[in-house]
Amino acid sequence: MFRFGFEGLLYAYLLLPALAALEWWAAARRRRALDRFGERGRIDRLTAAVSRRGRAARTALMLAAVMLLVTALARPQFGDRVETVRREGQDVVVALDLSASMEAEDAAPNRLAAAKLAVGRLIQRLDGDRIGLVAFAGEAFVQSPLTLDYAAAALFLNAMEPGLVPVPGTDLGQALEVALDGFGELEGRSRQLVVITDGEDHEGAIDAAVERAVDEGVQVHTVGMGSTEGVPIPSFDEAGEPNGFLRDAEGSVVTTRLDDATLRRVADRTGGAYYHAAAGAGAAFDRLVEELTGGEGAEIESREVTRYEEQYQIFLGLALVLLLAETLVPERRRAAEAWIGRLR
Repeated sequence: MFRFGFEGLLYAYLLLPALAALEWWAAARRRRALDRFGERGRIDRLTAAVSRRGRAARTALMLAAVMLLVTALARPQFGDRVETVRREGQDVVVALDLSASMEAEDAAPNRLAAAKLAVGRLIQRLDGDRIGLVAFAGEAFVQSPLTLDYAAAALFLNAMEPGLVPVPGTDLGQALEVALDGFGELEGRSRQLVVITDGEDHEGAIDAAVERAVDEGVQVHTVGMGSTEGVPIPSFDEAGEPNGFLRDAEGSVVTTRLDDATLRRVADRTGGAYYHAAAGAGAAFDRLVEELTGGEGAEIESREVTRYEEQYQIFLGLALVLLLAETLVPERRRAAEAWIGRLR
């Protein structure tokens, strides 16, 4: 099979008649200029040593070289190898807890910041896998749908801050449901769901969502943020400056602790893995990223393609030979006729 890589450049062939006409015009102009010096017969005798056939040969060689150069620039390609190409990939949805307790500082610099840094590293490592983001607290919504645009996903990740979800609390069940909806109904792709939270589920309606994940073949990996010991939740004023810790109606400091039992159960039931990210959160997230990016995804595309090989070198080489030959054609009659005779 044969094709051109830049077929549009072939329109440059239309320049060849223009170049030929330009050469004819230049020759006619030279002839008229010579006519001004005297009679035609005398001029012919004076220019008898100049070979018109030599000039015509040089013009023909130049036009042929230009045609070959245009052909080379259009990238002629020949293909005779048909290969089967298979592409693998997976869909990864990250559900990130944005509740107030995620600002606790038992993971450096705090739970949410450590989680966002890890998700950012995951996005950087993906290659051919789609990534989606779900924000949740007392309710959940899709922050970024599944996409291969990793730069856009990173921008949406940076915008995930406490207060983005207006309803306080933590509803793990709704987070799972919204994330599962985000996968869509496309079959044949490996689907991984990552839930990053401190595990304090204030609603308790998670079992149905877990069973749905099992039925749909979605592996749920859970990341427990923080320590199992109670730590205070920082408080911030309207300008975003820290002003102590959250307090309840009685004035007591509100504490938060990791509830890893629920997260372990969700991971075990769906065939995923549980990771504990506390003071050394980086190591746990590194294992998660390696798990998600180190394996093989499901085959998502298989098709036959013809492999084409570039052949512009042939045409470029011929063009250079013709240009060199054009410079070697003499303009004096006897030498030119002898040179042309050797080409026959």
